Amino acid sequence: MSTFETAHTQWLAAHQTARAGERFRRLVEGHSHAEQLFLEQVWYPIFQHLEDLHPEYEVGDYKEGTRFLDFAFLRAPIRLAIEIDGYGPHLSKISRWQFSDQLMRQNSLIIEGWQILRFSYDDVKERPKLCQQQLLQLMGRRMAQRGSTTTTRLNPTEKEIILHALDKKKDLRASDIMSLLEVSRYKACRILRKLHHKNILRPKGTGAKRIHRYQINTDQLSDYTL
Repeated sequence: MSTFETAHTQWLAAHQTARAGERFRRLVEGHSHAEQLFLEQVWYPIFQHLEDLHPEYEVGDYKEGTRFLDFAFLRAPIRLAIEIDGYGPHLSKISRWQFSDQLMRQNSLIIEGWQILRFSYDDVKERPKLCQQQLLQLMGRRMAQRGSTTTTRLNPTEKEIILHALDKKKDLRASDIMSLLEVSRYKACRILRKLHHKNILRPKGTGAKRIHRYQINTDQLSDYTL
């Protein structure tokens, strides 16, 4: 089992144990391939954990009923609803009433203070890096509101490096930056040291006087506005 598969199995089992009745049925039936692919390709490569993320999360409906979100991330000050939308023949057959109802449901969540991100299945499968970028942009902006009076931004070059590292799932070396950005070794080392100073990168290994490899410090990513 991969690290993700182990974490996902334990996380899902914990949520199943805590549920019964309709909530349990919705979790078993609703958390399917598309949702698992989102976790594997988008969420887990960024954060390396599934803490505070709730699958098939039940919320009140504007018609005084209930509905289920694909995912809810709940960590103050964030209440984030994430929906994975598939494309199929049923979409062309949706009635005008159903279309209006979907919009009202989304509006109701926003009014109640939820942030909402919607990803298509095709983007999760074919363009996970873009999905990661949008998720990081929202998380960075919201987490910056935890009480800090200043906002730290990553510039476009730094964002490209971080997303490259997340996409490749490997440590960063000066030679990687030289190839990615087409810059000299001197400039590549300066960029890496700057990201290390921001605590976004941390040295790989200990005891060496010179740092040759860095890894993403995923716990710090949400402290930055992208």
